[in-house]
Amino acid sequence: MENDGIIEGRNAVTEALRSGVNIDKVFIAKGDIDPALRHIAGTARSAGAAVVETDRRKLDSMSITNSHQGVIAMAAFTEYVTIAEIIEAARAKNEEPLIVICDEISDPHNLGAIIRTCEATGAHGVIIPKRRSAGINATVTKASSGAVFHTAIARVANITAAVKELKKAGVWVFAAATDTGDSLWESDFKGATAFVIGSEGSGISRLVSENCDYKINIPMSGKLSSLNASVSAAVLLFEAVRQRGNE
Repeated sequence: MENDGIIEGRNAVTEALRSGVNIDKVFIAKGDIDPALRHIAGTARSAGAAVVETDRRKLDSMSITNSHQGVIAMAAFTEYVTIAEIIEAARAKNEEPLIVICDEISDPHNLGAIIRTCEATGAHGVIIPKRRSAGINATVTKASSGAVFHTAIARVANITAAVKELKKAGVWVFAAATDTGDSLWESDFKGATAFVIGSEGSGISRLVSENCDYKINIPMSGKLSSLNASVSAAVLLFEAVRQRGNE
């Protein structure tokens, strides 16, 4: 993955170590070796990484998220996967693919939260564009609590082309809309499903929306007309899980 190689925070570093990511070095705050940090240090040494106790001021200067929690790791990330690999992995488990497509999600915290929910729900992958989108960086890694290390992520040149590829593979593509389409509660997500989540400002781009199979909305009872992108993804994913569990 395209990344600065920095993993920050206890959960993110722990998950990176658990997933087998190749970690070169772990920096831990000097004089602050509490049980959680001691466990991380021991695990890192067992994995062959160098563990360095360092001054907190150095950790602060290295930090991108400004919330390193006393530990920063330097890692070589695994590569992005292809859409075909996501689908093949799902079907190898005898499961219908469940995928989230992020259409120009620029906020790394939103992207990280979406990836975390994908991992929690057992979704098979996330698709993001190469341009006008957050990539997998330290902020996304921390926001996902390390879920980036357990989630298949495809990075594509064109989201519209990705939608067409999914449809050709037999995946139904649903565009999350705010004021049009069928209600979430009246839609069927038991088959191969991909949800398109639009950007925080302008939503799903017109061409992407036109190429989706269906438009769906999350019924709202309050005065606001929309949800945060990561919250919308969570609602859709858990509804898909609920439906599939009732089969």
